[in-house]
Amino acid sequence: MVAELPIPLHPRLETDAAARDRAAFDLLGPASLADDQVLALLVGGRNPLPVARRLLDRFDGVRGLADAPLEALAAHVGERRAAALVGAFELARRRAEAIPDRRTVRTPADIAEWLMPAMRHLDHEQLRVVVLNSKNAVVATRTVYVGNLAGSSVRVGEVYREAVRRQAAALVVVHNHPSGDPTPSHEDLAITGELAEAGRLLDVELLDHLVLGDGEWASLRALGAIRLSRPG
Repeated sequence: MVAELPIPLHPRLETDAAARDRAAFDLLGPASLADDQVLALLVGGRNPLPVARRLLDRFDGVRGLADAPLEALAAHVGERRAAALVGAFELARRRAEAIPDRRTVRTPADIAEWLMPAMRHLDHEQLRVVVLNSKNAVVATRTVYVGNLAGSSVRVGEVYREAVRRQAAALVVVHNHPSGDPTPSHEDLAITGELAEAGRLLDVELLDHLVLGDGEWASLRALGAIRLSRPG
């Protein structure tokens, strides 16, 4: 086995490595590159690969790097590069949340798989509302709560505001568990019951309440916490 070259590399070797990374990018696309190689493209400069590797090591991989504050990144790469990295990760988050034209929801898994990348690694709870028309096409999505979703903190009007404004037919509520375990809590069940009852009064169907963990999710409809008044 050939031992890996120590870091930092000789400038000439590092330049050659950067050229190979660029060639691989041009030929095979970004998916062909390792994490440190992709990050090196963002970091830029004369010898970006050692910097990228140190960043991934310091912040425990891509996940930690994506959550790192600007000040912490700036201490390693300077404010300009740090701002570029923060901006790149923010664009990635927004891309994960973007709604394709008239995305149609056929099963709860459609929404879970769509929102999982953006919500699975959050260190706080968020409650999002996905608003649907009568054909179950997504017309809007909103984050309505951030923080601890205790039963007393959830205001029904905020959850249904966008659906009522758009005269929508239905919605799906989604929130995450930072622990990574999607098992619904007693508070989750209580909130679901209150929201389902409000939906019946407002004539906006609560199709489901999804709880997202780290790669896993639970449907409160499947668990019997929601009784539908229309086929779904």
